This record gives sequence, C-alpha cells and structure tokens, in this order.
Amino acid sequence: MKSTPHHPASASLGGGHTAEELMPRVYEELRRLAAGKLARERPGHTLQPTALVHEAWLRLAGSNRQDWEGRTHFFAAAAEAMRRILVDHARRRQRLKHGGGCDRVEMDAAEIPVSMRDEDLLALDEALTQLTGVDRRPD
Repeated sequence: MKSTPHHPASASLGGGHTAEELMPRVYEELRRLAAGKLARERPGHTLQPTALVHEAWLRLAGSNRQDWEGRTHFFAAAAEAMRRILVDHARRRQRLKHGGGCDRVEMDAAEIPVSMRDEDLLALDEALTQLTGVDRRPD
C-alpha cells in the first residue's frame, strides 16, 4: 500500500514509523485493549473485540490528527476511540426507532386486548368457524 500525505497509512506513530508499519506490531495489543473494554460491558454485547479494533482503527486513521507522540499517546487515542464507539453503540440501542430497550415479543405470544362487544365477538367466532369449513387447507 502506497503511503501518501493524505492516506491513513502515512500517519506517524512517533519514532518515524507509519501506522502501516506499526499496525501488525500493535494489533494484538489493540485486541487485548478491546477485549478488556468489552469485558466491562453488558453480557451478550453484539460487538466483538476484532470489530471494535477495526472500527477504532478506521476512526483513528480518518481523524485529522494522526501524528501521535509515541506508543502511549497512540494507545490512549485508541482507547478513547473504542470508548466513543461503545457509547455510540449504546445510544443507537436506546433510540426509539430501535425499540428503546424494549423486549421483542412474537405476535403469536402477545396478548392484545381488544375492546369488542360480546355479540360482535360471538358473531366473529361463528363467521371464522364457518370459513374454516368452506376453505379447508390440506394438512
């Protein structure tokens, strides 16, 4: 991969090394950092350490500031990126359009109260019973 001034791989991690050169060296440590962060999250979290590392890497590589002042600075930036990813993930889960944290219930198991007069309910039951005799599906 060719490094250019605008390409994430050209980002310096201190000591004259580019992100492209150091990624293989720091990948396992980033995975350990991600696993530690996810261990403090709720059980059954949908993000896996590898996905968290990759997302954090994309954020770091896409940021305007890519000249880290050494290993400690880089890992601090990676930890912050992972924290923000987890916060964003939690916010998405809480949005109303995603159910707002409500439990999913299958419609067959749901008891939906229906306000219907007894006469109407009996008429509906009779009509459904007659319909099953007319249009019987083979078993």
